[in-house]
Amino acid sequence: MNKLNALVLSLPAHNSTVRMRVWRALKDTGCGVLRDGVYVLPEGAGAAKALPAIESDIRAAGGFAMTVGLQLKTAQGSAVRKLFDRGADYGALMTTIRAARKALPRLGHRKAQTAVARLERSFERLAAIDFFPGQAKRQAAQAIGELKHGMREAYTRGEPRAAKKHLRLVDATKYRQRIWATRQRPWVDRLASAWLIKRFIDREARFAWIERPRQRPRRAVGFDFDGADFTHVGNRVTFEVLLASFGLDHDPALAALGAVVHFLDIGGVPVPDAKGVETLLRGIKQKTRSDDALLAEAMRIFDHFYSAYATASRS
Repeated sequence: MNKLNALVLSLPAHNSTVRMRVWRALKDTGCGVLRDGVYVLPEGAGAAKALPAIESDIRAAGGFAMTVGLQLKTAQGSAVRKLFDRGADYGALMTTIRAARKALPRLGHRKAQTAVARLERSFERLAAIDFFPGQAKRQAAQAIGELKHGMREAYTRGEPRAAKKHLRLVDATKYRQRIWATRQRPWVDRLASAWLIKRFIDREARFAWIERPRQRPRRAVGFDFDGADFTHVGNRVTFEVLLASFGLDHDPALAALGAVVHFLDIGGVPVPDAKGVETLLRGIKQKTRSDDALLAEAMRIFDHFYSAYATASRS
């Protein structure tokens, strides 16, 4: 870091409203305090675009403000970088996340959803002003993923428990032109698994959305519920189990998609694209009226991501 944008200011002494408004605006941008009245941001940081508006606000209120560029020497750069250390902020957030994780079972579903969403927004705001992300951000992202998984475990009925068995390759010819049964109101793992089945395993597959395992149609192949032919095994979600069972786990694009599904379903190592996939699926879930319609829309989403991952793996 060799260049900074700096806002040099002097606020009106007797206007507490302006002082509070400016302080909040500077805090939201993630400015470092170089000294009294001198606030800095790395050049190129998106938040730097807010500095001229803050400068204008201060001048309109009768104060002094000037935005300038600073060129730093190497030694100065390493010292100034410490102004943007978010370690303490991530530490405080992690403490709150751990407390929320313990409290989830007794909060009730609606309050738990609200608490998790609030903490996720807090993480996103902090990440937006973390100009030099490192291990602290990765740990916080993983903690958020585990918190979301904890909420699903506490309040989502019917989620499969991980089976303890060895995975083996199956004869793919026995799984063609079949009915595949899974639980109603599918979400990420079931939707991705259905896409995988339709695209790579059984192009003539039909799907039965069942409320309870015992409703599985006769001779249907079950997936993603306790006692199903294909479900969670060890630390693998159903999508990953299908990959391994049908010999598809050597496809780097499918493996990349599997990492996204794994994180969204049970947490673990954060995946950059996971938030985008989740947002898109949540949007189509809100506008579709049947599980078949939801899958039809989700198929397009997974097609696009698979295509992007395949292209990236070849380059």
